[in-house]
Amino acid sequence: MVELGVNIDHVATVRQARGTYEPDPVWAAVEAHLGGADGITVHLREDRRHIQDHDVRRLVELTHIKLNLEMAATDDMVAIACKIKPQMAMLVPEGRHEITTEGGLDLLAQEKRLRDVIARLADAGIMSSVFIDAELAQVEAAARIGAKVCEIHTGPYAAAFFDGGRDAQSPAVSEALQSIAAAGDLIRSLGMRFNAGHALNYVNVQPIAALPGVRELHIGHAIVSRAIFVGMRDAVREMKRLIRERVCQPTA
Repeated sequence: MVELGVNIDHVATVRQARGTYEPDPVWAAVEAHLGGADGITVHLREDRRHIQDHDVRRLVELTHIKLNLEMAATDDMVAIACKIKPQMAMLVPEGRHEITTEGGLDLLAQEKRLRDVIARLADAGIMSSVFIDAELAQVEAAARIGAKVCEIHTGPYAAAFFDGGRDAQSPAVSEALQSIAAAGDLIRSLGMRFNAGHALNYVNVQPIAALPGVRELHIGHAIVSRAIFVGMRDAVREMKRLIRERVCQPTA
């Protein structure tokens, strides 16, 4: 069964907009868990634009499902992760001027540096993940540097889906899916876990959930957006239903 990791960054975004104490991301994590989430994802950005250090500490202490900490591969962030000890740390590219993470991490350009980071995380007992584009060379580099998990960036697929009239059979969508599937096959053949995420929503999630061997989908903005209207539990429950339905459909 494909697991769902719920990213709660934008609960903190609302809180930080007023510089107050609510809404509480930890409360959101509990509600997501009660709705069926298998894990929680947060991105502790260097500029602390939403999630704060104390949020991550409290999530580790107070939630009962696994925590995936997205982070830049900097010495400061590695030190924080090694102290807080989330169940998984995902290395992502980070730009101060981007609205959200844009594109996967270029492992080829910094293999030695990232190999050292992953070794430090492993020494602290933390599973390492890398967020990469659906490129076979990047997957091979992930294996070389010792990553245990590859999360494939689904943003290009989501853009093709939106631009192609929300038609999962359109040529652009099919091409994007084929690239992700090929990356997933290589990930698994190299002994790593195949996860996927970015810009997935209630309309486009099912073709990704149906890919062979995908283990986790990490989804945030769409779930938090729907939660404004229906509540976090129901928003998570509906996403889980869509994933479960697609996974359980017989293949042609």
